[in-house]
Amino acid sequence: MRKLLPMALLAFSTAVYAQVLPLREQATTINAIQGERFNHLLPALMDSTGIDMWILISREYNEDPVLKTMLPAEWISARRRTILVFYRNKAKSQFDKLAIARYNVGEHIKASWDMQRFPDQWDALTDIISSRNPGKIGINISRHHAHADGLDHTDYIALMEKLPNSFRSKIVSAEDLAIRWLETRTAREMEFYPQLVNITHKIIEEGFSERVITPGITTTDDLVWWFREKIRTLGLETWFHPTVSVQRNDQQNFEHLRSFSNRPKDELIRAGDLLHVDIGISYLRLNTDIQQHAYILKPGEHSLPPSLAAAFGRSNRLQEILTSQFRPGKTGNQVLANALNEAKKEGIVASIYTHPLGFHGHAAGPTIGLWDQQGGVPGAGDYPIHLNTAYSIELNTSTEIPEWKKSVRIMLEEDGYFDADGFRFINGRQKQVYLVPRQNTILQD
Repeated sequence: MRKLLPMALLAFSTAVYAQVLPLREQATTINAIQGERFNHLLPALMDSTGIDMWILISREYNEDPVLKTMLPAEWISARRRTILVFYRNKAKSQFDKLAIARYNVGEHIKASWDMQRFPDQWDALTDIISSRNPGKIGINISRHHAHADGLDHTDYIALMEKLPNSFRSKIVSAEDLAIRWLETRTAREMEFYPQLVNITHKIIEEGFSERVITPGITTTDDLVWWFREKIRTLGLETWFHPTVSVQRNDQQNFEHLRSFSNRPKDELIRAGDLLHVDIGISYLRLNTDIQQHAYILKPGEHSLPPSLAAAFGRSNRLQEILTSQFRPGKTGNQVLANALNEAKKEGIVASIYTHPLGFHGHAAGPTIGLWDQQGGVPGAGDYPIHLNTAYSIELNTSTEIPEWKKSVRIMLEEDGYFDADGFRFINGRQKQVYLVPRQNTILQD
């Protein structure tokens, strides 16, 4: 019964979920958003980064992370060797979207390979380069940003061998352009993002309730697989396996992340437990990443113990300290250092490991700390913050709980957006710990 109970409860959902589009409508939406990004966002990004021609090359099942975001919704992968070329001449108001391929890459990038004239695909590419004579040719190579390092060694060697000598000195890293393409969210995307985050919040709200959790019967693995099944039944996907962990009044010392491996995987949930979940979904090629907490009431309890409430409040405060540091042009390392300094002034024992969010869960852009690198992250942490970018505000605080005679870590992660109006949480944030059985309404701002 213990194993079957969480799965059976899937049929008795009371949460109100936003409508998930059928696959065909999802594809239509993805392709429409893609057209807006190609025709309006990309030319502006090429102008601001100084790249005249951007060349992306991938072979089937070994896709460049950037190129994969440019494939139409109907394509699951690249076809054979797919070469995309974007050429921008602002003075002539020219913007070309070309595919050195046998067929169009969706409706937005037209096939531009005359196979009668150029049987060799590389010759077709060099002809396009020579005829347009760009000043800077960007390719996806990067030391510090994996998302911008998608050109594989074989294709790089082939490109350089075929490229006329006069153009080899014009080859530059397209790192900045690649990151800007991945990290920048459009107005249309931000119409959908609140729906994604709301669905994620609703999944947690239902999972962290008495409809799913029965103390003394349900285990952490039961709950993990309930989350996986729930995501699937809603017609969604997850980009990582959820985790559910427990902190309780015992002798187990909690050490962030590493302690999870020391606890039983299939741990029985008991009254008095503080639960934590880490979960994210993928929808319309965007991703969420959320961490929240619940408390299992003991017999006779009707509210969260004050010491745990105070601990939770410190992590809420750390969220505010961190997000107040966001400024265009500040690097991830600068934001991290300033936020940790402010937290220390307020007596908060803090750890910050915030990351960009978008086409990927751990997305391109400025890294704001790693859990094991609180002094800054060379390379990725030196990248600056730009407007119209989304982030997973991930952090924790450590607080001593007198009655437990040890400290707990309140680990929160909420998704937010930064634009000219400042930082905001996309669909609010958890302001109170969920109680099981439910006694409270979770306030969010």
